[in-house]
Amino acid sequence: MTDNITSSIAEGHHFAENRKRAAQIKEDQGLIYKPSQVGTDCPRSFLRSKSGGDEKHFAPFSVFDRRQGGSGRSTPDIAGSATAGGTPSLSPLGDASLRLGTPHGGRDGNSVRTSPPTQRLVRRAGWRELSVHSYVKMVIIGGLFVYLFYNEIETIVGKWLTDSSWSHGFLIPLFSLYFIDQAKGKILNLQTKPNYLGLFFLICGIVFYPLNIVHFQYGYFRPLGMIATLGAIVLFLGGWRLIRYTWLPIAFLVFAVPLPTRYYVSLTMPMQQWAAKVTTILLNLVSEMEATVSGVVIDVVYRGQKLDPPLNVAEACSGMRLLMAFLALGVAMAYLHYRPIWQRIVLLASIIPIAIFCNIVRVTATGFIYILIHPRYAQGIYHDLLGMAMLPLAFGLYGFLAWFMSSLFIEGDETVTGDIVIRRKK
Repeated sequence: MTDNITSSIAEGHHFAENRKRAAQIKEDQGLIYKPSQVGTDCPRSFLRSKSGGDEKHFAPFSVFDRRQGGSGRSTPDIAGSATAGGTPSLSPLGDASLRLGTPHGGRDGNSVRTSPPTQRLVRRAGWRELSVHSYVKMVIIGGLFVYLFYNEIETIVGKWLTDSSWSHGFLIPLFSLYFIDQAKGKILNLQTKPNYLGLFFLICGIVFYPLNIVHFQYGYFRPLGMIATLGAIVLFLGGWRLIRYTWLPIAFLVFAVPLPTRYYVSLTMPMQQWAAKVTTILLNLVSEMEATVSGVVIDVVYRGQKLDPPLNVAEACSGMRLLMAFLALGVAMAYLHYRPIWQRIVLLASIIPIAIFCNIVRVTATGFIYILIHPRYAQGIYHDLLGMAMLPLAFGLYGFLAWFMSSLFIEGDETVTGDIVIRRKK
């Protein structure tokens, strides 16, 4: 009986001393505990001082915790939630308090409140770090998608192969994959969850595709519906967080879809007429040369001799091919190069005028070559090479406009926050 009373008094005295020394430690400035030293047996821990940067070593000790039901077992109290068996339970988001022991050469046991250890998340840096399950799922979904829209994909690829105006279509899916790869660091570490609105859109897309073939019979909606269905799949499986980084790569696939013939002709005919009219005006600036235009045909009289056959601004010279290719590449450049949103809008709006201007330069140069040099250098492979030379010109004008806006309008620097170190001269 006497031993029990003596033991209780000693334990109470020891607990009171710990409380006093904990208060003393809190008065010390800049003590930081290293969370990596947390252990169930509370091994030697470290406290680093902000002011001096030195490390103070604390030895293990015994503390009687009254919340353990008086078991008398010496266990560190972590987050105030020790189990009955004396094993501490640590929540990654909760606070942690460790009762540390006697510092070498100093006082004995003290109680210190520390910040919780952060739960380290494994960040993926490349596609190879995805699990095999993820790749199997992508292969299955991709296979079903191709199976469902096989006829549509075959028609589009056939158009790329047979029509030179849409031969750039092979590059569009590669650009989309490149856009996704540029954001892989964010995509691979997203905490995604399914969105059932995407499931609704997916069902609508699957139902609408055969309905359009049988009932509406509007051909251009078929490839557009295929792209919309792809977006619905991404929304269903990854939610809005994944759509945030993949909406543009998906929408970019529209540039690979050939326009219907009636729309294509209705766009190319005005562009042919504009090119013919501007070329006629420029040809009339040359002495001893007279040019008249009739639709897309330019009649030229040079030094009193009428050229036969006349210049014909054909569909290939309409600039539509250059416009579609440059429009796709311009959108890609505006997306990849970071700049303010208003500058991106200006660059996108400048794509059509730049493409029309480059096509006028092409038609005019072809006319001068036809008249002043020799007609054979304005046909065949020479004509195609001249058309290809317009793409670097278009990109040069586009790049100059981007450089001009960046140089003329300088965005204000963001406020930099950080520690300011002031040193006094001795």
